[in-house]
Amino acid sequence: MGGHPWWYLVPYEKDVAVSLETLRQREFKAGRYNPAEDFPRFPVDPKHTPGCRHDSIEDAREESDADGTRSILDVSFVRDEPDYDVVAPFDDAELMEFFGTTKPTAAHVENCDDLFEVLERGQGRYVVAYANDQPSHIYFAGYSYD
Repeated sequence: MGGHPWWYLVPYEKDVAVSLETLRQREFKAGRYNPAEDFPRFPVDPKHTPGCRHDSIEDAREESDADGTRSILDVSFVRDEPDYDVVAPFDDAELMEFFGTTKPTAAHVENCDDLFEVLERGQGRYVVAYANDQPSHIYFAGYSYD
């Protein structure tokens, strides 16, 4: 069937791991993940809350099996390099390739579908977005496993 893309834009937090875990908990509690709903909607509609149907993120991941959760729940860690179960930053060369700057705005990031061409299934990446030359948001993007 193929992996399914997921993406989120959240307010900037200096500690990306804290931002990631906050986002994971928000989406889990809202039930915006497979198998609570087969295909979560993107971009996320905060009013759409099908409801959590599992005792833990780990239980949801286990039940989703090879499909993955089709959401941010498919990744657990922040690392410097892309890997499974990880979100990693785009390096400066990649940012320049995609945006022509190392400080893209949220609008630039949200409108750059080319980012998905470098994403592997079961992995995620993130970009810090800027407003007035200051970090304003973190954009997380990835693909479910299958």
